[in-house]
Formats: sequence, C-alpha cells, structure tokens
Amino acid sequence: MTEFSDLGLSPATLTAVAETGYTTATPIQAQAIPVALQGRDVLGIAQTGTGKTAAFTLPMIDRLAAGRAKARMPRALVIAPTRELADQVSASFEKYAKGQKLSWALLIGGVSFKDQEQKLDRGVDVLIATPGRLLDHFERGKLLMTGVQIMVVDEADRMLDMGFIPDLERIFKMTPPGKQTLFFSATMPPEITRLTKQFLKDPVRIEVARPATTAETIAQHLVPIPTTDPKAKRTALRELIARSEINNGIVFCNRKSEVDIVAKSLKKHGLDAAAIHGDLDQATRMRTLESFRNGGLKLLVASDVAARGLDIPAVSHVFNFDVPHHADDYVHRIGRTGRAGRTGEAFMITTPADAKNLDKVLKLIGKTPDTVTLDLDWANIKDEPRAGRGEKRERGGRERSRERRPREDRAPREEVQVEAPVPAPVQDEAPRPKRARSERPEREAHTTRAERAERPERSARPAPEERPERADRRDRNDRPGRSERGERGRRGEREDGDRVVGFGDDVPAFLMRPTTPRSTDG
Repeated sequence: MTEFSDLGLSPATLTAVAETGYTTATPIQAQAIPVALQGRDVLGIAQTGTGKTAAFTLPMIDRLAAGRAKARMPRALVIAPTRELADQVSASFEKYAKGQKLSWALLIGGVSFKDQEQKLDRGVDVLIATPGRLLDHFERGKLLMTGVQIMVVDEADRMLDMGFIPDLERIFKMTPPGKQTLFFSATMPPEITRLTKQFLKDPVRIEVARPATTAETIAQHLVPIPTTDPKAKRTALRELIARSEINNGIVFCNRKSEVDIVAKSLKKHGLDAAAIHGDLDQATRMRTLESFRNGGLKLLVASDVAARGLDIPAVSHVFNFDVPHHADDYVHRIGRTGRAGRTGEAFMITTPADAKNLDKVLKLIGKTPDTVTLDLDWANIKDEPRAGRGEKRERGGRERSRERRPREDRAPREEVQVEAPVPAPVQDEAPRPKRARSERPEREAHTTRAERAERPERSARPAPEERPERADRRDRNDRPGRSERGERGRRGEREDGDRVVGFGDDVPAFLMRPTTPRSTDG
C-alpha cells in the first residue's frame, strides 16, 4: 500500500488530502501522480471507480501552484463527457485545492453564458468543461487556448460513444503542442488508440486492471424472465427491490423514455424514486443527484448519463432494467457500486430478445454471473395498482371515474319511432326547345355614337337633375356637387370673386383667361 506522503506532493496538497480522510493511494493514483509531477504525458487505463479523478487533480494543483492566471487564458483544461462528471471534477478541485490560491471555472450546458463569461474575464487557472460548451465560448471569442499548459481528457471512451471525438480533435489542435496531456479511459477502442498516438508525446502507459473488467467486490446476478412484456420487467424489478436489503440503488435503462416510465411506476407502487436523463434541465438533474448523495432519495432511475464517473461511494445496489446495447456500458453501470473497497450487488433483467447483447457482455467480463429465479405468474402480470369502484383520478385536469359502469347496469335508451318523410311527387318539366343556330340573335354590329344616342332605352333615362336621389343629395349639401363644380371649371367660372385661391394678388394672367367650352359635336 502506498501512502500519499510518498508520492512527492506538496505539504499544502497533503493537508487537503488528509482532511478528506484519505491516507492510502489507489493503484492508479500511486503510479500516475509521480509521472504527472514530472511533466510527462500519461495514458491511464483503469476501470471506473479506481480514483482517476484524484490521479490527475492532485498533480495538477501542485504544478499550477506557482503562477497566475490571465483573463480568458486558462492554464489548465479538463474535458469531461457529461455535465455530471464535469461537476464532480469541479468538486474535487474545491476539496483538494484548499489553502491554494487557485481559481477554476465550470463550463457546462444548462447554465447561462453570462455567469461563465464573467469568471473567464476575471481569469481562471483551471477550466473544467464539456466539449460543446467549451467550443461555444471559443467561437464567441470569449476564450483563448494559447496559455494551456496541462490538458486532461477524462472518460475518453465515453466521449467516443457520445460522438465527441471530432470536437476533441478540434480542441487538441486549438491548444499549444508543447502542453502536458493526461489521458484516462476505462477501455481502449481502436478510435481512442488512434487519438492517443496522434496527440500524446511518448506517454507513460499505466494499466492497473485489464480493460473492461468488473470489480471483485461486486456480486453480479442475472434475472431471466420468459417474456419481453415491459409490465413483466417492471414487476420483476419491484420483486428484486423487495427481496434486497437496499440502502440506495440505481436503476439503469437504455432509453430516456423508459427512464420516465420506470420511475413513475416505482413511485405509484410506493417506492421513493426519481428520474435523471439528458432531456431534463440542468437544475433538476443536479437537484436530483444531490438528493441521492445526501440520502434523501432511495432509488435513482437513470440513463447512461449517470453510468460514468459519478462518485457516490455508498451505492449498495445497481439494477440493469435493460441489457445495455454496448457491452462496455455494463462495466460502467455496475461500477457505481462496490466503490472504495465496499461491497455491492448488481442485477440484470434479461428477456429472450436480449440474447445477442447478453452474449457480448458475458464475453467482455469473462464470467457468467449467478442466476436469480423469480417465481411469478408471468401470464397474469398486473403492473399498475388499480383503483376500486367509485374512486377517481386526475386525467388531463379533470376527475373521471376509474371504472365505468357495466353496460348491463345502464338504463336502456328509449327507442323513438321517427316516421320517414314522404317525398313530394316530382313533376317532370317539359324540356325547353332548342333554337336552331339560325334563329339565335346575332351579335350587334358596330354602331356609331349617333345611332346609340337614338336608342329608346338611352333616351328614356332621366336627366341627372330629374333623378330624385340626386336632388335630395343636393338639398342636403350646402356646397355644389362634384359634377357641378366640374362644369363650372370647364366654363371658366371662378369662385371668390373671380380670384384664384392661394395666389393672392400675384395671379398669373393665363389662369384668369376663360376656357373655351369643349365642342360636343361629332
């Protein structure tokens, strides 16, 4: 066993570690810390829950103790795949950097840009961020990466699963080539191996456990059920919870929608459960995690967002409601229990449809877990508790009866005889005779204006002054009508004493000349 005092850490850092209650370093810490203090690149391969966060946090604090941060130019950068893991790294810095004049900032989604920009403007020594939010600040011109001396990549294989490798390559290219890189991963897929060969300089490879192995302190169990019905799986989950002596536990599901359904089902059956997944807002996620850490919440139903890096030492049980699609996720899920030398139990519910994914998990871990048999009536599974007759529940803002009255108890409807209306006799109309083409009136030929004036219908129209409506309108108005004013203008008559209004005495002579009436002769 290696003591922290033997690793070459500064007295201030050792004091902060002692205040946390730790005195003995884990294997990954004992091997990585001395190499990191020398300034060399580190490639750490260790299963989750082995203390990787302290393995890079402690040497980083010692190396940054001498120096001062500049505005928008962090001296160290920690990249984490999820908000929860980044927040946990931030908590580690707060715990281990006591007594040191170091500052750090957390850049994650779900938090306003303004608060984060204010911290960057003041200058931070350590920047802890998720890839997306870090690039957002960089593209806004609020961040410069030229001063980065140490860069840490945590849970690199999880970044591969989440599609962050292109962003990670871009971040590597934004930082100085002479920086120190600490690269940690639980597994080493080919893509991660390519990344380390491209950006790490002669790294010291530290492998404290075979990649993708499970801790010996975890008792693993398989729970096969003969059906794929989701109700049967939820019933099996409740039966396992009832049989186990649970301090607190995490239930993992493959899909976010399934997380909500399982959490609601557990709460309906009287169990203390809450959901956490990537679609929830950051405040809700952090509040739920804090309640689970403090013991206020017994069961946490989660997606794989909680499978990596969450340091909750006292988790007693892990339940895999679904067999994970990726075998590596099984290792990370059950790694939430059995941490720091404690024992834990892990259960995985399997159905006939999970044979392919289950085979991958068993090949990866290299052993077959114990089988737990549930003696239930699988053909008559009733998942949700049903209310009795007469009870009511809320649905869509209204209270409705839980069960409807049987049809035979309802009063029969009176049948009303409606007589059909007798249709009226239809009289056949005689078809109109079609006129021959020669009998049809031809279009009028072009006529002259004089001929049109002699038509009787034209001459029969009354003059404007004879129309009664026009006369009434003139009586109602004190001023002449529009047509009358137009006639005066054509005749050259002027108002206001033959003066043109608006010119005063300086009226041009041509405006005072009378106009010649227009001839109406053809």
